[in-house]
Amino acid sequence: MAKRRPVLVRVSTVSDAVREEVSFDLSVQDAIARDYANLSKVARMLRPAVERRMGKKVDSIESVVTALKRLRGSYGPASKEIGRVIAGSVVHVRTHVSKLSVEKTKGTLELVGMMLTRHREEFIQVSESVSAITLIFDQRLHTKVKSELVRATVLEEGDYFAAIIVQSPPEIISTPGCVMSIYNQLARKHVNIEDTVSCHTDTIVVVKMDSVGKAFETLTGLINEERAKLGNELVGGSGWHPSSHETRQFSEF
Repeated sequence: MAKRRPVLVRVSTVSDAVREEVSFDLSVQDAIARDYANLSKVARMLRPAVERRMGKKVDSIESVVTALKRLRGSYGPASKEIGRVIAGSVVHVRTHVSKLSVEKTKGTLELVGMMLTRHREEFIQVSESVSAITLIFDQRLHTKVKSELVRATVLEEGDYFAAIIVQSPPEIISTPGCVMSIYNQLARKHVNIEDTVSCHTDTIVVVKMDSVGKAFETLTGLINEERAKLGNELVGGSGWHPSSHETRQFSEF
């Protein structure tokens, strides 16, 4: 789910050009949000791209620095409400899972429904778009699932994935920005999200097996950072307390 640059859009001001460039660079966004960026060096790095976007030379590097300073509020740290939800979350990892995407038709919808009934005790997650249905499930079920969907048109298939399951307190349902904080943190660490499902208070992120360790460390690091900010405060009614709950739960199934 890496963010792709669209066709270059011409703008007329340095501020607009800088904003467009930073919007596609999560590393710069992170540096601005955490206030550790050397803005002069960032400005020199961005200058050629800003000039291409404007179609002319930028006379003063200071104009780029000023534009970066104005963006600080746009990429500020997460709100305290988001922080409390993140701090109250727990990360689990399920390794060796498969992914199968099939064309969405009336027939495949019926087949998937029947299959979920037959395997209701198994780990199977389903997401649905306008034209496709994606199933994330235990790798040992791969042959069986595919045989049960033999009449479906397969769009994508793979069996070397891991599911990162972030279980959050109920407040995540009514607190905007929580899931985006999870996604942004993974993107900032250059972890590609292969698929994702949000189910009630669980956020499930699917990554390649060779990225699972990095993804796990990234998310537990985010949670521990938010817990450290809150100190000994109880987190949003979730019952979490820093002295009585462990973040790291890494299990292999």
